[in-house]
Amino acid sequence: MAPRREARGIGAALIFCAALLYSAVGHAGASGYLAVMAFLGTAPSEMRPTALVLNLLVAAIGTFQFVRAGHFRWSLFWPFALGSIPAAYVGGRLALPGNWYRIIVGALLLLSALRFVVSLRAADVARRALPRPLAIVTGLALGLLAGLTGVGGGIFLSPLLLMAGWADLRTTAATSAAFILVNSAAGLLGQGAQLGALPPDVFGWAIAAVCGGVIGSYLGSRRLGGPALRATLAAVLVVAGVKLMLR
Repeated sequence: MAPRREARGIGAALIFCAALLYSAVGHAGASGYLAVMAFLGTAPSEMRPTALVLNLLVAAIGTFQFVRAGHFRWSLFWPFALGSIPAAYVGGRLALPGNWYRIIVGALLLLSALRFVVSLRAADVARRALPRPLAIVTGLALGLLAGLTGVGGGIFLSPLLLMAGWADLRTTAATSAAFILVNSAAGLLGQGAQLGALPPDVFGWAIAAVCGGVIGSYLGSRRLGGPALRATLAAVLVVAGVKLMLR
């Protein structure tokens, strides 16, 4: 009983840290939650719906904080969301074999690490206008990946916005938070039948994620710049991604 209680406490603490760090840069933490669940030995069938539930909670908090701080731009958000929402629903209804799931999620963790490394030197200024047809098609692809893997899609959208020069860092964070929110909701609708497979620890994890999300998104939207946080996350995600892929 004691080892189980200790593992539950470790899981909640790690979920809290992931939510705090990710939400500070406009993410909801799905790749971090997946890494924690892989470390705890959570079954692949439980990982995807659990990550989406936690993502939805933290993304809602992050969206509220960044909108309230004045960093959200509807004109940047809606073309990506238009394509992503139906695709995330479809992705949520599909299932991947366990081995393929671990490989794909591991690769997503590494891509997430790359996102933070790339953004360390990204110019904090919007340099060009968003081509809406391209944004809609891109949103469709990202939404499908979001629903399929349980990752909200922000790990792909953020570097795209920054490298293409379509948004500065804080506007990117605000757009990513809202993008993750709608994709997580659509993915959960597609996952409806699997929500009964949530692990028993999900309620404690949800409380930890909400607490971390409140603190992190407040700091990110109003106080912190974030380069050091992103560098730290990059190192953690490389280790987690490689561990998951070689499991």
